[in-house]
Amino acid sequence: MIKKFKNIKGGVTLPHKKGTSEIPTEKFPIPKLVEIPMQQHIGACCEVLVNKGDYVYVGQVLGDTEKFVSAPIHSSVSGKVTQIKDITLYNGAKSVSIVIETDGNQNLLPGISKPDIATKEKFLKAVRSSGLTGLGGAGFPAHIKLDTKEKIPEALIVNAVECEPYITCDYRAIIEEGNEIVKGVKLILEKLSIPKAYIALEDNKPEAFNLLKELVKQDARIEVVMLATKYPQGAEKMLIYALTGREVPMNGLPIDIGVVVMNVTSVLALFKYCETGIPLVSRRLTVDGSGVMEKGNYHVVFGTYIKDIFEYCQGDYQKTLKVLCGGPMMGITAESYESPMIKQNNAFLFMTQEDLDFIEETACIRCGRCIDACPMGLMPLTLNKYALAKMTEELQKYNIMNCIECGSCSYVCPAKRHLVQSFRLGKELLKKAKVKNG
Repeated sequence: MIKKFKNIKGGVTLPHKKGTSEIPTEKFPIPKLVEIPMQQHIGACCEVLVNKGDYVYVGQVLGDTEKFVSAPIHSSVSGKVTQIKDITLYNGAKSVSIVIETDGNQNLLPGISKPDIATKEKFLKAVRSSGLTGLGGAGFPAHIKLDTKEKIPEALIVNAVECEPYITCDYRAIIEEGNEIVKGVKLILEKLSIPKAYIALEDNKPEAFNLLKELVKQDARIEVVMLATKYPQGAEKMLIYALTGREVPMNGLPIDIGVVVMNVTSVLALFKYCETGIPLVSRRLTVDGSGVMEKGNYHVVFGTYIKDIFEYCQGDYQKTLKVLCGGPMMGITAESYESPMIKQNNAFLFMTQEDLDFIEETACIRCGRCIDACPMGLMPLTLNKYALAKMTEELQKYNIMNCIECGSCSYVCPAKRHLVQSFRLGKELLKKAKVKNG
């Protein structure tokens, strides 16, 4: 039995800054060039399946692999492959990428049609073929998440919380395509035999909440839940706790406690694929920050360079000091305007001096605020010390891998310690130590 709670452990209250929430989504023009990396998901990088000089169609598979944790990559445009090269992505991952000179015609791959989803097995095969990975930012392949094996989940949780400041693309998806989202929820319930679904939003989105409530009122299986606004409520483990009171075990998965979680935009993308057969080649994303004039939500094809988005939105190179891929709490700084947009990107924030806080890092004063703020019940000050000292045994003892990198600890720290950055370093050190030690 699912029992709803309203408050997560720890966390912080953030300014909303949802200035783009009432701006309708605009279709972004097809750029002259796109660059499509073969690593756009958690798991194995795809192998390139095309050659330089090939003509490719929208929806054509550019890369795939037989390795278990992966998802195919499709062309988002029609045009000619001009280059196949190595690339370092904004998150530091190494990949091969395919550069395509677009012809502007957006010719669809011949033979594309609605997939056969008559059985659970065929449905999961279709999910993989769609190229869908978690569009909330994690990038976990959707077909693996939905393959619950012999287990039948108690509930599907649809994550529409969108708790980071600035980001409003999920909200716009609900306002503009709420009916399709609800149909997608029903489709997943049917194919996976799940008896119940919860669509979760925070109480700073009343219009979206009321719209969804109206759309599901005839279906007792689906409940729209309004949660108190608190960050990081949208993190998977936090959302599960807020709705069920249950905690995902260490190194466990949501299905271990009877639930499946999907981002609301992922549900929408899956429904559209099942209706059309057109795989995931584009998405909504929010563009904001004082560095651009034309803030808003845009529907953009994958592989579009940040530079093209910045210039279309009338960006100011002189004023813009930082480009964040994602929100201000969990986003990662782009090293170059030449970085291409990938599936995980739900926002680009072009930040100026007025958006940023450049207070110098100072010594920890051991006030304990980071411990109070940590939603995972960790000890950030201790982990920070051991990460900087490269003490991997201690990092494992204090459960650094349980950190969800939400940044709540850094946000409340009066010394402005770079805590999350040190935790990312610590995780990598621990992974390498485990590989070295077998």
